[in-house]
Amino acid sequence: MNAPNYLKNCPVEIWPQPFAVVKAKYAPKDFVAVFNDQEEITVIIDEQHLKGNWIIEAERGWRMLSFRVILPFELVGFLAVISQALADAKIAIFALSAYSTDHLLIKDSDLAKAIRCLESLGCTVNQLP
Repeated sequence: MNAPNYLKNCPVEIWPQPFAVVKAKYAPKDFVAVFNDQEEITVIIDEQHLKGNWIIEAERGWRMLSFRVILPFELVGFLAVISQALADAKIAIFALSAYSTDHLLIKDSDLAKAIRCLESLGCTVNQLP
């Protein structure tokens, strides 16, 4: 399996709303993703739900990009190819993986540059309504 082959014509969807990455006391009901390790709870949430006493710290202004291709567990290097291209363009990422799909959070200020970078890898980038 060749990671760059999965990027050719790979649909990437940009979610319309801004997200926040939150260090939290607990996960609120409206979260998109939550990671609870032994050190902290991290919540990804639509910024419109960013209120309440559950927040310790919040980093705002992220946009979610979803790679709409089913990725086999045996595939090696898919995110490595993408993250290297974005790193070369000086774009910070926050990576998330679901069961069969990868997602990236990109700062809104870097979104246009990230789109150009992903299109240069062969991706087809579309904004969700």
